Amino acid sequence: MGYVLDDDPARLDLDVIWAFLSESAYWARWRTRRDVERQVATAWRVVGCYDEESGELVGFARAISDGVALAYLADVFVVAGHRGRGLGVRIVEEMVERGDGAQFRWLLHTADAHDLYRRFGFGAPDETFLERHATRG
Repeated sequence: MGYVLDDDPARLDLDVIWAFLSESAYWARWRTRRDVERQVATAWRVVGCYDEESGELVGFARAISDGVALAYLADVFVVAGHRGRGLGVRIVEEMVERGDGAQFRWLLHTADAHDLYRRFGFGAPDETFLERHATRG
C-alpha cells in the first residue's frame, strides 16, 4: 500500500480530521468542530497523508507560525488502520524539515511519541523557555 504527502489545504478531508480529533485525540476532545475548522483554515501549513489507491486522508499535521523564525507543530495523527508504517515519521519530516519552515525553531506539546519527535531534534526546553498555561476551566 502506497502513501503520498500533500500540503494542499483544499485536499484535506475535514470529516476525517474532526472524527479523529473529537474521538481519538486525548489533546483535542474539548474543541468544537467549528474550532477545528478554524484552526485548519488559519494554519500556516498543513500536511495530509493520503492512501495512494483510494485518496483517503489517513494522517495529518498542522502548524502555526510567524512565517519567519518560529513554528508550532500541532494535531499530528495517523488513523488506526494505517499505523505502524512510518507515516507519522514521514508527516513530521515533511512538516519540519521540508519547505519554508526547515530552518525555524519548532515547538510542540505532547504526552506521547517522544521518541518520534526526538528524531527531529525536539527535546526538553532550556532555561529561556517560559509558558503560560491555558486558563480554560
